Amino acid sequence: MSSAARHTLTLAHSPDPDDVFMWWPITGKIDPIRKDERGFGVVVEPARIDTARFAFRALAEDIAVLNRRAIERGDLDITALSMFTWAHVRDRYQLTACGSSMGEGYGPKVVCRRGEADRPVRTIAVPGVKTTAFLLWRLWEEQRGATSAMRAPHAPRVVELPFDQILEAVSRGVADRGLLIHQSQLTYASLGLEQIVDLGRWWGERTGLPLPLGGNAVRRDLEARLGPGAIREIVALLDRSIAYALERRDESVRYCMNFAPEIDRAQAERYIDMYVSPLTVDMGARGEAALRRLFDEAARLDLAPAVGTIDIARAYG
Repeated sequence: MSSAARHTLTLAHSPDPDDVFMWWPITGKIDPIRKDERGFGVVVEPARIDTARFAFRALAEDIAVLNRRAIERGDLDITALSMFTWAHVRDRYQLTACGSSMGEGYGPKVVCRRGEADRPVRTIAVPGVKTTAFLLWRLWEEQRGATSAMRAPHAPRVVELPFDQILEAVSRGVADRGLLIHQSQLTYASLGLEQIVDLGRWWGERTGLPLPLGGNAVRRDLEARLGPGAIREIVALLDRSIAYALERRDESVRYCMNFAPEIDRAQAERYIDMYVSPLTVDMGARGEAALRRLFDEAARLDLAPAVGTIDIARAYG
């Protein structure tokens, strides 16, 4: 098919290893630093999969940036977002069954400097107030009886930082606590920090469900723009991309490490095992049940609107 007849779609994802791992087969490999004038990653190796009438352009951005863009603009065709954010944009975006990051007894961590777990908390650095991690922290604080104090003068001040700057902020004493996501969950101890709580483990013990952290979503108007069945076609290509990356795991891991130079090969392998799981291939009924519980909890705290039907885009069914 000629390039003129193809539809180019933006595929936005965070630069953390699991997203990079999943999508390079359909976007091509991109430079971890260089971007073009529109912010798209500079392609250094073309896509491996025949994507038929579609072409995919990778846009790698911090998840807090993508969350805000989904809420404020909603212009990206396909985007990673925090599951918590989807509750705010569900009229514009449909979640896909593939591409989710779900923890099974692990997830975001709250950390402090070693030996300071019992000290008063003045500030907490978070990766975004629309991240699922932030919602979980609020739920955990509620269970500890702290929700009523969130607006009190002694409540911790929330500071939003890019996820990869939180470790340094806590280590240097700029923040008393840090809420860690992505590969920071694996490297905090090397900076003299200690864990206060693993919110994924806490969630699992409380609910018996996996923890739906991040998701992949497509614009609902793609059917109107590209014809009936377009979303199903696109999701089928997303499925193929993940399968291809898993089949070529060694190459995929080596590539994604370019975006996380602070971790070694063993840590990269561990991270991929954690967040490119069978629930990433298809969230299934357990994943959907976990989503329902998460959205109900967010609405209960009045942090997000109540979510009705959770319709999931699949390549089949």
